[in-house]
Parts: sequence; structure tokens; C-alpha cells
Amino acid sequence: MRRNLDLGGVNEQFGPIHLGTLAVTVVLCAVVIILARRIRNTAAEQYAVPAAGWILLFFSLIWTGLPMLPENWTLQESLPLHYSDLLRVIAAVALITRARWAIAISYYWGLTLNTQAMLTPHHSQLDLLSIDFAFYWGLHIAALLVPLALVWGFGHRPGWRDFFIAYAAALAWAAILIPVNAQLGTNYGFLNEPPAGASLIDYLGPWPMYVVWLVVLTGLVWALMTWPWYAQGRTGRPDHRGVSPAHRGKSGLPRAGWWVTPTRGNPQASATENRPPHQG
Repeated sequence: MRRNLDLGGVNEQFGPIHLGTLAVTVVLCAVVIILARRIRNTAAEQYAVPAAGWILLFFSLIWTGLPMLPENWTLQESLPLHYSDLLRVIAAVALITRARWAIAISYYWGLTLNTQAMLTPHHSQLDLLSIDFAFYWGLHIAALLVPLALVWGFGHRPGWRDFFIAYAAALAWAAILIPVNAQLGTNYGFLNEPPAGASLIDYLGPWPMYVVWLVVLTGLVWALMTWPWYAQGRTGRPDHRGVSPAHRGKSGLPRAGWWVTPTRGNPQASATENRPPHQG
């Protein structure tokens, strides 16, 4: 439902509306991470997270259906075939089910492909008075908040398996979209030509070379997004106490520099301390 509306530069990329929206997004990111950490491993997490997933799915389906109404229909834009269309549903599934594959795709797609749409939107998506603005930004921001909450809030840790899941899914979707676009004369996923507005794709050369560069650069960036978690040895989902199984010692205590020592007077009792027992 894109409209060619120009507000005299106010709704241009990195204009007042765009920068203000990005500022609100940054604040929401911080708030969501803090809230997620506060309700982690509580009853509130068990109810709030799936509820948020169902809400996201509800509005995603509405946004998917609106362009298909007769008055809004265009073959070039109405089919829900963009990566962001798929991501919104997968992010909702990640919140509802905590399925690893869904969390993996939400993490890699949500922090890169999704943010690209937020940093370089078409100016028609920056009209504050349109329903497009509310849905476009609301759902893109939600797709960003989901991986932030799940990874930095609730303790899910991406690993190389998650990298391969997300990367394989992205390549598989591209392999579907390229022939579909060629057959229909469309440009879903921006895989058959660059988007109409300015974007990072403009710096990657002409088609099809920019598609090759996208494949290479995406793999490189996603590998860099995986390596820190792998290097820390903290990949996988958290256990019921919020500690990743790979980060636990044989005693069951987190590897945070704690020792178990007998207490005086009762050798069957034990105590923990955050420094090694005195030697000597």
C-alpha cells in the first residue's frame, strides 16, 4: 500500500521523522531487554512471552491481509513474499514456542535484514498520518525486539547450528524468490533488482553481482554474530534456572568462580564462597 507522498524532506531517509522513529526504537530496545531480565524465570515470563507472540502474529496477519484487499491489490507489492513478511511470523512462533529454529532465524534475520529496512525505508513509509507507518514501523520494531529479548533478556545463546539454520533458510527463500520474480515480473526480496529507494545494495554493483555479494557479506556478518557466543562457550538455550547447560560445572553450579567447601562442625554440610579455599 505504498503511496508516493513527499512532505518536503520531512519524510526523507534520516529526516526528522526517520531519526525520531529510530530514537524511539533505541529506547524500546533498552526497555525490553531490562523488562525481559526482570521477569526471567518467573511466572510472568511463562505468560507474557507467548501472549506477546500471539499479539505479534495477530497484527502480522492483519498487515498481510490488508494489501490483498481489492482496493489495495498490486501484484508487485501485495504478496507476502519479502523476507520481513516471513520474519514477522517466525518471530511470533519464536515467542510462542521457543523453538530453536525460530529463535535462530529471528536472531540473524531480525538484527540484519530487518534493520536494513529500518535504516533505509522508502519515504512513503515515513508518513506519520498513514496506517502504513503504524504497521510498517510497529512490526519492524517488534521483529527487532524479539531477538533482543530472547537472547539478551531470557538467555538464549546462538551457536553455529543456529547460524547454519538461519543461513540455509535465507538461501532457500532466495532460491524460491528469484524464479518466482522472473515469472511474475516482481522484485520480492529485492533479489532481481535493487529497491526503488536508496539502500546498501546500491554499493554492491549491478545485478546479479550484488546478489553474490549479499550472499557473501551476509554469511560473513552472521558468522561474526555467532563467534562471540561460541568463544564464550555459552551456546544453546538456558535451563530452567536461566543458565546455559554448556556453562554449568559438574556440580551443577554456574561457572562463575564459586567453590564448594565443607562447613566447620558438620562435614556433611557445605557452603559456597566466591574465592578458593585458603591453602596452607
